Amino acid sequence: MKKKIEILSPAKNLVQGMAAINAGADAVYIGAPQFGARSNATNSVEDIAELVKYAHLFKAQVFVVINTILYDNELTDCKNLIHELYDIGVDALIVQDMAIMEMDLPPIVIHASTQANNRDPQHVKFLKDAGMKRVVLARELNLDQIKDISSATDVELEFFVSGALCVSLVEIAI
Repeated sequence: MKKKIEILSPAKNLVQGMAAINAGADAVYIGAPQFGARSNATNSVEDIAELVKYAHLFKAQVFVVINTILYDNELTDCKNLIHELYDIGVDALIVQDMAIMEMDLPPIVIHASTQANNRDPQHVKFLKDAGMKRVVLARELNLDQIKDISSATDVELEFFVSGALCVSLVEIAI
């Protein structure tokens, strides 16, 4: 089976997203107005809509990050935002909170964020079975661990090849 390699770039904002596409990115991910883990990388729905239009001119995709744990009182706002993002043509969402999978959503593609602790074949299988099209693997995995996960599943896998390590795993034997 031939595997596709995708160049996916972060986009803090509309301008950076357009620059990434101009530089050859196949896809970009960008923060939503709410519910993103990076509070200084939020974007209006209008800016995301502009990025989607631009990206689609070049057959690139736009993924929107909704990767915080949601409080019960945020669920309705999050669902409404997802509907808005679907309506403007966003290609996929990158999510952490599994409550999103139980919402009444339009047929939008959902990816599991690295914040969902995706570091073993069993958890990746759980996410695939929950309806995730792609799983973004935990950043601390080595190549052998990624190979093990890849051989155990047919879900799309994504992993970081460069960038800041914003999460680490420390195991302490007592």
